[in-house]
Amino acid sequence: MKTVGLLTVSNIFMTFAWYGHLKFRDVALWKVVLISWGIALFEYCFQVPANRIGSYQFTAAQLKTIQEVVTLSVFSVFSVLYLKQDLKWNYFIGFALIAAAAYFIFKKW
Repeated sequence: MKTVGLLTVSNIFMTFAWYGHLKFRDVALWKVVLISWGIALFEYCFQVPANRIGSYQFTAAQLKTIQEVVTLSVFSVFSVLYLKQDLKWNYFIGFALIAAAAYFIFKKW
């Protein structure tokens, strides 16, 4: 799906924009803000088309749900591989509850 692919790329950029600077705490805050804004520009270049393309197939609530599931997936990998932080059991429970919410949003009733 084109929408999910674009949202995934978008989220990779946004995750680095929001959390990548945590490894560089010695860099001045104003510098990391400017760098983050630069990275976020690329995020929008994928996010906006993803939502536009997806809007022909999904409702806004479904698009947002896809976004959240993709965000958690990207962030989980980022957290472990880049930030070297472990995922704990309670995180998995929380993620499972969000997955359950996605099920209910996409279920045809």
